[in-house]
Amino acid sequence: MPDSPRQIVARTRGQRQGPITRLMSPGDMGQMLKPFVFLDYVEAEGTGPGFGFHPHSGIATLTFPLTFDIEHTTSTGQVDTVARGGIEWVVAGSGIWHKARPLNGQRMLAFQTWFALPPTHELSPPSAMFLQTHEVPRAGHVTLLLGSYENMHSKIDAPFDACFLWVQLPAGERWTYQPAREHGVAWAFAQSGDLEVSGERLNRELAVFEEGGGALHFQAHGDCAFLVASAAKSPQELSLGRYSVHSSPVHLAAGEKRIQEIGAALKQ
Repeated sequence: MPDSPRQIVARTRGQRQGPITRLMSPGDMGQMLKPFVFLDYVEAEGTGPGFGFHPHSGIATLTFPLTFDIEHTTSTGQVDTVARGGIEWVVAGSGIWHKARPLNGQRMLAFQTWFALPPTHELSPPSAMFLQTHEVPRAGHVTLLLGSYENMHSKIDAPFDACFLWVQLPAGERWTYQPAREHGVAWAFAQSGDLEVSGERLNRELAVFEEGGGALHFQAHGDCAFLVASAAKSPQELSLGRYSVHSSPVHLAAGEKRIQEIGAALKQ
């Protein structure tokens, strides 16, 4: 017998401010979906906004530009460019400042996701890694952003167990995602098209699925593009700062102290 649909327990269109729609934050959906704690969808005409120097600590960020290139600069002096369809991966760890400038786009579409680092890594030295388009695994309808899926494996060595996919499904197609046995949390965001899952339709909405290991069955009503992700749920509590997420107030204080020091040095 086919398994029963994995029910949707929460859904949201997020909150839009200008070109950015915030779909998940550490204080709301992130509590349910950690290590995923934050998701922004960027949609702007032209090259859109730049993002000047700003700090983070305690997290890793994954940025996936769909329609433009990014020039990325860190407070360590590292400057890189990632092309559309590539991935920017930044481990903030003990603290980093960075900025990004969009390049070569007529329309700006992108996602940025934050991950809460485990206590063993949340105060580790910061780093930045970039995957160009040809380094991002793709097979059929699926692009692998993080983790492993079927015979594909990301080059990103994340310190948590998660799978993060971008799926482009033609009208009328069905597709099933079976999370790993250990992946108790799962969510999806329908970026375009009318996407059916678990007996409900999503259109520009994020859905959180009930915890468990059941499969997710998708059907595209019209051409659809969507994110789907799953992970072993992080057990740590979340201590929140303005730009930081840590597992305790003590670690949060250490991260915020370090980013203040870096910020002061940048002004010299």
